[in-house]
Amino acid sequence: MQFLLNLPAWISFLLASVITTSIALAGLRFVRKKYPAEVLKENHEVAAIIFNAFGLLYGVVVAFVVFVTWSGYDDATKNLQLEASQTIDIFYSAKAFPDPVSKTIQQGLKDYTASVYNDELKRMSTSEVSLYSRASLRKLITFFNEMDEKSAPNRQLYAESLRRLNDLAQYRRLRIFAGNNTVPLVVWLVLLIGGVITVAYTYFFGMKNVRAQYAMTAALTVTITLILVLIYILDHPFTGASRVSTTPLKEVMEIMQKG
Repeated sequence: MQFLLNLPAWISFLLASVITTSIALAGLRFVRKKYPAEVLKENHEVAAIIFNAFGLLYGVVVAFVVFVTWSGYDDATKNLQLEASQTIDIFYSAKAFPDPVSKTIQQGLKDYTASVYNDELKRMSTSEVSLYSRASLRKLITFFNEMDEKSAPNRQLYAESLRRLNDLAQYRRLRIFAGNNTVPLVVWLVLLIGGVITVAYTYFFGMKNVRAQYAMTAALTVTITLILVLIYILDHPFTGASRVSTTPLKEVMEIMQKG
């Protein structure tokens, strides 16, 4: 399924829908050949009640999972933006420090941003990112902790810069947490099995107009498939074509290069 993430979203949706709909319609054709409409109609009254109840329960579960995964995706986006914003704020604040302290801080921020943009974000797609800060960020934090407060024009500037640096490290950790917050396997089992049962349940409604039943089954299958693919994409915010935009970090890198 990993390949779906690397394709444009519309192609992933189309490909998954074609496969699942073909299987669903094949199952409907098998059932209708084995059982005539007259036989299936005998269970309509009870089957309709059960189908409505089951559909409601499944819909609630799906809606909840979509909400959770979208929240995780949104958190990953915001944390990356806050991380970029905090970096550029510290960069500009560092200009108030005397040389060579100022240049050391600014170069450390450049190294950190470049390492995140060119390496860390790519490795997040394989969950190979450590929660511990990158070497460049650790060096910068150590440099601040060992800095003589007299190196700063005033204590307020030093304290504010150190606070922002700690916030930067926190936003990085939150980004990693959001990126690793995957949907458990047991939840996927519920979603997939529930989807299969929902679609299969439509086979046992006997409609005289077979084409209409094919169309309704296909529509339901496509809808469920689109939602499940959406959940899968949102559950991997730093992977594939629909990953979180890295533009904020790129823009910060360009601004820092210009000084």
